[in-house]
Amino acid sequence: MTDTEYDIIDELYFVTAFRTLSEKTQLPAAELERHLRGLLEQDYVKCFYPDPDTELAYETTSFGALARDCYFLATKPGLLAHNSR
Repeated sequence: MTDTEYDIIDELYFVTAFRTLSEKTQLPAAELERHLRGLLEQDYVKCFYPDPDTELAYETTSFGALARDCYFLATKPGLLAHNSR
């Protein structure tokens, strides 16, 4: 887990909107989206759309179009990786 991924998961103990996550991590949207893709592929993060209660299965082809409207939450494996660092 990179330092940036660690910082992102640090903000995802509760469901968080992309915009809020971008503000808290101070990452540009494109960079945050890239890191979220990596975390989703490792099953460290879950994605929700169109609201914070509806989980969305991660699909590489459609994620870019939706990412900035999604909400995110760290998964159990993500929290374990985060806390064991």
